[in-house]
Amino acid sequence: MYRAGAAVLVVGACLGARPADLSAQEAPRPREAGIRIGNLSPGPHDAITDVSGVLVGHATLAEGDSLNTGVTAVLPHGGDLFRERVRAAIVVGNGYGKLVGLSQVQELGELETPILLTGTLSVFRAADALIDTLLASPGNEEIRSINPVVGETNDGFLSDIRARPIGPEHVRAALRDARAGPVAEGAVGAGRGTRALGYKGGIGTASRVVGAGDDSWTVGVLVQTNFGGSLIVDGVPVGDLLAAEAAAAPAEPHDARGGGSVMIVIATDAPLDHRHLERLAERSFGGLARAGASLSHGSGDYAIAFSVDRDAVRLPDGGGLSRLFVAVRDATEEAIVASLFAAETVEGHLGTAEALPVDRTIELLAQAGVLARE
Repeated sequence: MYRAGAAVLVVGACLGARPADLSAQEAPRPREAGIRIGNLSPGPHDAITDVSGVLVGHATLAEGDSLNTGVTAVLPHGGDLFRERVRAAIVVGNGYGKLVGLSQVQELGELETPILLTGTLSVFRAADALIDTLLASPGNEEIRSINPVVGETNDGFLSDIRARPIGPEHVRAALRDARAGPVAEGAVGAGRGTRALGYKGGIGTASRVVGAGDDSWTVGVLVQTNFGGSLIVDGVPVGDLLAAEAAAAPAEPHDARGGGSVMIVIATDAPLDHRHLERLAERSFGGLARAGASLSHGSGDYAIAFSVDRDAVRLPDGGGLSRLFVAVRDATEEAIVASLFAAETVEGHLGTAEALPVDRTIELLAQAGVLARE
């Protein structure tokens, strides 16, 4: 259990529901609440792991009110990724960030390591630990170059970011925890110390299935939300409505419409090449905007996309591509909402990040007539 002054490393957090020792808010996922963003259906878990072979793991670090951070790992498959690389692309929405590994992915159009997410000043330690871990793996004794991909958002409000607490044990724990199936969301892993849209942010995920002729493809998205703006859910200005009810801005000691960052990880089994993965990643920022992000000067907004399809590229036609673009936009928007729904209030280094009042949010959406009736 969480105790002030006691360091807690939580792993095994991808088993479905949020772990009991880190979750004070038992909220439904957006679709469970009747939220239907777009017309496409999700995969069985409504998660990035609906793309065959994709694994997600978390390691969450909590220590009193000083450290709230962690690592989230996304693996395109469970094999030797250095030898069985996947096509990939990275798109920069706004470059105020510290994403390690960008240039080689863009140059070669492939991903050769798992993707890690963490806090800003720990990104380099996470990258170093990932390199050490992979170099020590059997069969890698002769490797002389490796390109770790590590993204970040700044969790310095809730965590003492200058402590740079992430070490090899956290990276390896997240990698060991990586598995298929339901994905833990909210204040877990790299989402433990983040804030978004005036409330507690975190990790969120969603997926969409696209049918195009004889083909069917899945697009899955995982986000690390830590950005400003005012929350919009399926077109309803929830953030503004909640603020009006409180006759003040959401209970947070900063301008919720200000800066911040987001990491968007996109997986698909569609047979896309590097350029079309870039195009897919670019469309994810449409979901970011629709969720109410301020897209500010001070944000680091990145989208990493990869395809698990390893056959010869046979690009979808224009109609298929357009449906994939819609899928990634809608899944990104829902994943952002999911990150807020799952997050609980966290007391941290410089103050408290309040959880989104999910019950009231659902009431507002019902009043607006946007919730689905089963």
